[in-house]
Order: sequence, then structure tokens, then C-alpha cells
Amino acid sequence: MAKKTNGGFLISQIKQIQGRVFERLLNEANVDEFNGAQGRILYILWQADSIPIISLSKQTGLAKTTLTSMLDRMELSGLIVRIFDKTDRRQVKISLTDKARSLKPEYDDLANKMVEIFYKGFSDVEIDTFESNLVKIVNNLMEAESEK
Repeated sequence: MAKKTNGGFLISQIKQIQGRVFERLLNEANVDEFNGAQGRILYILWQADSIPIISLSKQTGLAKTTLTSMLDRMELSGLIVRIFDKTDRRQVKISLTDKARSLKPEYDDLANKMVEIFYKGFSDVEIDTFESNLVKIVNNLMEAESEK
């Protein structure tokens, strides 16, 4: 019989609570240009701008249909633009606007606050071990997902 574990439940609980905390931090900082979920998309684009939707979907973990509706709202808000490939209109890249680029310093401040909250009381070794284990879980899940 497999050992009873709570990892999946705890990860789900962390995701829910961290989302509420991040939304509170956004409100306290009077950042209303994007919400927490959109912040994940912006974070990826701040690392590598002008990327295909499929790549953005993989990196955010969002289903393509969910991502598409979020991108629609972000485009209406002036945060992103869709750039169609001149040779293949099926290929669409998502790129940041100047407005979105200007929000990065505020996001970075809030992200640093989240890191402090997340890792309060952790040593550097504990953080490294924890994150290494999370990467293993992500890889295991991605492998299982690709088996469908």
C-alpha cells in the first residue's frame, strides 16, 4: 500500500492562498493594470518577449483555451499585442507593449515581497532542496500529461 501523502493537496492550498495574498499586495500597491493570473503571463514575457502562444501555455501551465481568453483581456487593456507571422498566419507570437514593460519594476517589488513571505524561516539550503523537489514534481506531471 502506498504511503499516504498530502503533497498535491498542500500545493493546491498554497496556490489558492498565495493568489489571495498576491491580489492583496496588488491592491495595497494600487496596481490595477493587471491581476495575479495576468502577472504570471507578464512574468514569462518579461523573461522572453515575443513568444508563441504554445510556449506561453507550457511555461505558465495554463490551458491554451484559458490562456487565449486571458490574452484577449490583456490585449484590450493594452498590455500585450499579438503578432502574426508574415509567412504563416497560424503562427502567433505574444509581445509586450511599452505599458506592460513599464510595470515590471512594480511587479518585481511585489514578487520580492512574495519571496520573503514564501521563504520566511527557510535556510538557503532548504530553499534549494524545496525548489529542486518542485521541479521534479513538475517534470513528472509534464511527462504524465504528454502520455495522453
